[in-house]
Amino acid sequence: MSKRILIVQLFAGLILIVTGETIPCPIELSPSSVVVKYGDPVSVNCSSSQSDIEGIGWESVGGTGLRKVTHLTWTIESLTEWGIKPMCYLTLLNGETCIADLDVILYSFPENISISSSSLNGVMTEGETHTFTCDIPNVAPGQNLTVRWYKDDEFIFENILNSPILEPTNETFFYPFLPGRQDNRAIFRCEAFMDLGPNGPQLNVSSQDYSIEVLFGPDIRCSDLTVQEGETLEGKCDVTGNPRPKVEWLKNGLPISLSIPLRRTDTGIYTVQAEGRVKANKTLQVSVFYGPEKTCLSTLTVAENTPRLACTEGFPQPSEIWYKDEEEVELPEYLTRRDAGQYVIRSFNRVSSINFTVNVIVLCKSSTRRFLRSCVSCYCDPRSFLLPSDPPTDIVELESADVQLGATLDLKCSSMGAPRPDYSWTYYRMANVMEKTEDGVSRLTIHNATGLNMGSYTCHAWNEGGNVSKTVRVTVKSAKQECPIQITPDVMVLQYQSWKQQTTCEPTSTESSNVKEIYWKANQSSINSTKWTPDTKEDWDPKPVCHGVFNGIGECQKPLHYTLYKTPDAVTINSLGDASSAYEGMELQLQCEVVDVAPAQSITVRWMASKGNRTIELDLMEENGTSCNKSEMRHPVNVLCTTKITLKRTHDGVNIRCEAQLNLPQAGRHSPPSMFSDSLNVSVCYKPEINTTKLAGTVPLFTGYDEDLVCEADGSQPLNITWSYMSATGPIESFNKTLRVSAAGYYNCTVRNPCGSTTHMVKVIFKEDYLPLIAGFVALTVIIISIIFIFIYSIYYKNTKMRRYSLKNPKLSTHNGNVAHNGWDTQFPMTKLS
Repeated sequence: MSKRILIVQLFAGLILIVTGETIPCPIELSPSSVVVKYGDPVSVNCSSSQSDIEGIGWESVGGTGLRKVTHLTWTIESLTEWGIKPMCYLTLLNGETCIADLDVILYSFPENISISSSSLNGVMTEGETHTFTCDIPNVAPGQNLTVRWYKDDEFIFENILNSPILEPTNETFFYPFLPGRQDNRAIFRCEAFMDLGPNGPQLNVSSQDYSIEVLFGPDIRCSDLTVQEGETLEGKCDVTGNPRPKVEWLKNGLPISLSIPLRRTDTGIYTVQAEGRVKANKTLQVSVFYGPEKTCLSTLTVAENTPRLACTEGFPQPSEIWYKDEEEVELPEYLTRRDAGQYVIRSFNRVSSINFTVNVIVLCKSSTRRFLRSCVSCYCDPRSFLLPSDPPTDIVELESADVQLGATLDLKCSSMGAPRPDYSWTYYRMANVMEKTEDGVSRLTIHNATGLNMGSYTCHAWNEGGNVSKTVRVTVKSAKQECPIQITPDVMVLQYQSWKQQTTCEPTSTESSNVKEIYWKANQSSINSTKWTPDTKEDWDPKPVCHGVFNGIGECQKPLHYTLYKTPDAVTINSLGDASSAYEGMELQLQCEVVDVAPAQSITVRWMASKGNRTIELDLMEENGTSCNKSEMRHPVNVLCTTKITLKRTHDGVNIRCEAQLNLPQAGRHSPPSMFSDSLNVSVCYKPEINTTKLAGTVPLFTGYDEDLVCEADGSQPLNITWSYMSATGPIESFNKTLRVSAAGYYNCTVRNPCGSTTHMVKVIFKEDYLPLIAGFVALTVIIISIIFIFIYSIYYKNTKMRRYSLKNPKLSTHNGNVAHNGWDTQFPMTKLS
């Protein structure tokens, strides 16, 4: 049988050789590859499931030589050899050897990298290319390194290193950058990233932030200007640049003050000069516009054939429309007696419009005629003669009135006198108010009434004999009295000791006759100016208010939303009680002090906790988390905020910080940054908790074997572990973590630390070991199957290889090829059966 088995083995080997198949090396490496930090220990096990081996060995630094074992561990306490290629080899009993190479990646990665630029102190000039440099020291291997560049935390560029060098090198990467003005105060950084594959860590480290300043300009962005009378040139020309340019306006070669309101005579050519990184200037035309103004008397007396006159002036030159008896008329170039009468004139330009009434009297050329009959002969206007005058009577038909919001209201003013009185009105003039005088009666109509129409209305009547007036009040229902003031800017949020800024208070109406006075009140003092500039060192609570006095409305005011803030000098954190010796379940009170901050009402304090790179949730006991003693004072004060937490074991080793943030929504994107305190380390002592996953409550013990009971626990150090149980000789205690038992019974593990103790009882029970029986049964089954297989194979071999012959009726015959025989064998002829 042994020969037959050998034949089968040789035949199978021949087939494998012919087909090109090779038997794999029966070596298993665990792990199959390793990634090791320079100087760290490494350990790899080499084993084989083959039994017919002579031994296993390692070839490398720390090699072992061939040892007669089935598994062998290669261990290095500190791996420092670059390019190391250890291999495990196995020698079979037949002398053959196979080898398995271990893939080792030894790496070095820096804790810090640095960023710099070709510019001096990060100062760059717009349009000039500068180069950023990222220096990465002592890094290996090179082919695994990537450098990423960020601007304001946004990825912008990437460098990839493809170096075959395995040993540490100092690498330098470059990034060319063309700055623009939009990059001023941008923050750059570089980040080194190393991917060491699925078996290794992914390492990254970032440089410090690198802020740049971009020099540009100055740029003067304005062209010919059109301004209204009373406005200033402040803010009319946008001049940008870094450094901040010094701007000066010139007229006729002389500097002018931008805060002085312009008059109509200030129209002309101006030069804007800006001095910053370089000097720049620009020349422009400034046109001062003003609305139509009445230039003729209410009663216009002219001689016949006098050229037509304009009754208004303005810039641009206003257009006039004359109405007579509510119809538009076109006056002739020269006035005649037929053109006498009462006219309503509407004059307007792009700035504003006005309406007023003019009484036109055309005198005859025979001005010496004094009698009415004389006028008939020359067809002159009877009013052209001088008659005795009577002053106007008291005004009638004018009363205070109420009007619904959006409705229309008519006011009537009438008086008697000789000659017929002229009328005028004093009120807050708006575009929705129209005046009309007809037949000796003046009417004022308010269309679509608003809150600005609310106020007093005074009608004046006069002639050569005297004048009278009457004042009534108009109330607009469902509307609030509005103050026609506009503050620019209407919000000022300034930092302590920052650049001074100015705010302007102007009337919303372009009708200059509406305004009597505009002034500021701040720090309980009046400032006779439309502009106010706060002192960013002193004005903590000036309460700035713009006041205006207007026709019809009287005095009203609007406040400026003003905040002067100061960031904290420091933010500190401490605990009431020793945070280094706290225990689980204890209430820990934390205090965060924000030093010298203003305004205190706007400060918000948040608490943050971390352990390593993880953020830990803090369960604050107060409903709102934090309580602070915020002063109502606006000047800098100290703010003390407190909170309480109930300590858990997860809080052990936690670092707690507090963050102070000035919440100034009106500051927009210029809100001050947060400030953080140093970290407060919390140590929480908590009682042990035994790991019942590894130590079950019931443990089986097979007859003839020992069992190891391992007691492990999580808890504050130091942990003292004690096993206690009853033996035949009495109670026994063991102070090891592992207890080897050989008898059934109850075993107690007690773990103690300074915070308490925990006990876990283990019940050990006997069980029969059926493994030998099962192994014997399996072996018997294999033997039986083998016998059956051999028997079947033997029958098959005889039938197919030997053929069958019979000795019945033998006949002598000569040699034939049916049966082999020797020369000395007896010749027995045989008959072939099949």
